[in-house]
Amino acid sequence: MDKNNKQNHSSKPVPMGKGARFEKAQDFKGTMKKLLVYLRPYYTRIFTAAFFAIVAALLTVSGPFLLGVILTEISKIQQGTSTGTVWIIPKVWSLTLNKLFILLLTNYLLANLLSYIQGFLLIKVTQNLTYQLRRDLANKINHLPLSFFDTYQFGDILSRSTNDVETINATLTQSISEIFRSISLVTSILTMMFVIHWQMALIVTTGVVLSLLVATNFVRISQKFFRQQARSYGELNGHVEEVYSGHTVVKLFNHQNESRKLFDEQNDDLYNSSWKSQFISGIMFPVQMFFGNLSYIGVVLFGSLLIMSGQLDPGFLMTYIQYTRQVNQPIQQLGSTASILQQIAAAAERIFLLLDAKEEEDETHKQTSIPEFKGDVEFRNVHFGYEKDKEIIKGFSAKVKAGQMVAIVGPTGAGKTTMFNLLMRFYDIQGGKITIDGISTNEMSRADLRSIFGMVLQDTWLFGGSIRDNIAYSNLDASDEEVISAAKSARANHFIRTLPEGYDTILNEDGLNVSQGQKQLLTIARAILADPTILILDEATSSVDSRTEKEIQKAMDNLMEGRTSFIIAHKLSTIKDADMILVMENGTIIEQ
Repeated sequence: MDKNNKQNHSSKPVPMGKGARFEKAQDFKGTMKKLLVYLRPYYTRIFTAAFFAIVAALLTVSGPFLLGVILTEISKIQQGTSTGTVWIIPKVWSLTLNKLFILLLTNYLLANLLSYIQGFLLIKVTQNLTYQLRRDLANKINHLPLSFFDTYQFGDILSRSTNDVETINATLTQSISEIFRSISLVTSILTMMFVIHWQMALIVTTGVVLSLLVATNFVRISQKFFRQQARSYGELNGHVEEVYSGHTVVKLFNHQNESRKLFDEQNDDLYNSSWKSQFISGIMFPVQMFFGNLSYIGVVLFGSLLIMSGQLDPGFLMTYIQYTRQVNQPIQQLGSTASILQQIAAAAERIFLLLDAKEEEDETHKQTSIPEFKGDVEFRNVHFGYEKDKEIIKGFSAKVKAGQMVAIVGPTGAGKTTMFNLLMRFYDIQGGKITIDGISTNEMSRADLRSIFGMVLQDTWLFGGSIRDNIAYSNLDASDEEVISAAKSARANHFIRTLPEGYDTILNEDGLNVSQGQKQLLTIARAILADPTILILDEATSSVDSRTEKEIQKAMDNLMEGRTSFIIAHKLSTIKDADMILVMENGTIIEQ
């Protein structure tokens, strides 16, 4: 195959190993706006959860106030100045001490219940969001052109579809909940403190402002490290997927040390970016705690002076102390949430980079009812390059009549496999025309065009499933008899019958419980079952022995009878019966 040729002329350099870098939106606001678009169907649920969070915060704030009232009343009872009625709101609302205890207990129980309800609502939102993201990613991948996968490692794409989505799933619920809760708590606590005694409230407010300034600066610094962390995850996953899938080649060439060295470098990059992002986020809390403790000391000292001068009831000093502790907690949570939002933004940027990638052209307007094709194929002065300024197919022209067997030979990099990719519109030509029975391939939808092709590649592909399912992959409606008949034609029936479960044998990952030659037989059976109009064979018998090759060749002769067939081969035995032999070099035909 001409994979090297393709990669060397891709529209972008193929990211490999440590040097790989992925384009980043680096736009926090823009990314979060896109994320909000996904959340739009759940706005009602989110606002309901926000309302419950606000009410729960107000109830939480009223707790210390009620406790202060109770402590003040108890001190009056000890001094003998109590009237037996406690005015919660002067001249508006009063309760006995017993009822006040019941109100305090009810207050905390209701606050916890509302917090649970709003958490449940937001979990539902997050699960729906990540479910939709996964669906959209899966759908997007199916509509991306092949050139996109030349640009990014499969491991990186996998990381975007799994790790990055899971990052959002694991952190978004907590973030939304804490934003509503923390803002409500801070606002309510400061309001209550100003109502009770505005001078003491100024002390706490100063600490809150300083904490917020600290959090803002730390978040700004940590943002770039969270972005580096997300990028490093993608690079490391890409390397691991690449090495593990080709571990046989790695061991064959004794490349373990080099692979381990590259892994260590990428792992170090991930460690450093993760360590820095977590360290900066972590150091933010002690600094915020320091300002919180200063506020706490100021409240205690100033409140004690107010009590001694008779300007503050003793119970309300306890209220202020609790408020000071309470207000620091949501401030720290806001700082933590800001860091988490940076992680979410870094993950979402990578996801939206994939979702915003240019898709293949919408072809719903193109003809869907294809006539019965005979298989006449013509290439008219075809030009193509993976980069627009570097052509690798230069004026390729050829006419193939229906039913002909055409062998294409030439050195590696001549453009043989590229021509087949253009024929099936995995890539679109940049000049000239390709027709089948006089109809331009550009006038057909890709799905309709590819439905008339059968293909057997040098690199076999089998998925984790039964042998029956792998053969029937080309025709899901095929009966068991048709599957068996295709296997017999491909000379695969005998070895399948010798397996313990026969056609129900489950292939493990990459079909490692069958030999390479047997895998090739299964892919040939798959092509036979498709019953295509045009057949493409790319070194289809390269992985089988001479005896098996002869049997397969007989089956292929029967399969190719009456069909237009294209064969890439280097063995004379494969091409000796061809009706036409095209010799390619540097993207054009040099001999026919």
